[in-house]
Amino acid sequence: MATTAQDVRLLALSLPDSSEKLAWGMPTFRVGGKIFVSLADDDTSIGVKCPKEDRAELIAAEPGKFFLRAGHDDNYAWIRVRLAAVRDTAELLSILTDSWLQAAPKRLIAAHPELTVDTG
Repeated sequence: MATTAQDVRLLALSLPDSSEKLAWGMPTFRVGGKIFVSLADDDTSIGVKCPKEDRAELIAAEPGKFFLRAGHDDNYAWIRVRLAAVRDTAELLSILTDSWLQAAPKRLIAAHPELTVDTG
């Protein structure tokens, strides 16, 4: 079942110290004053933080899920995610958490070790 804009809202706001704020006419979700996810105006995709060096690999692996908005995302550490291609809310939460970890203050991340990814 595809994930929805409501799933994004519920999961983003479930992350520690997260808040919602309208920007550029779209809902954005922030931690420590920094945006970690933005919902597209048509509710079909989200933008999340992603290191520039990781974007090409993600897009190549799952082009139906990940993409860049030409001319807009080129210079920023962001990637777009098509909500219809996200398998379930567990995968969506993983994507949102990864973005949250890139935006959150270090002290907040340290206070929530359950959110850090164990790559070992």
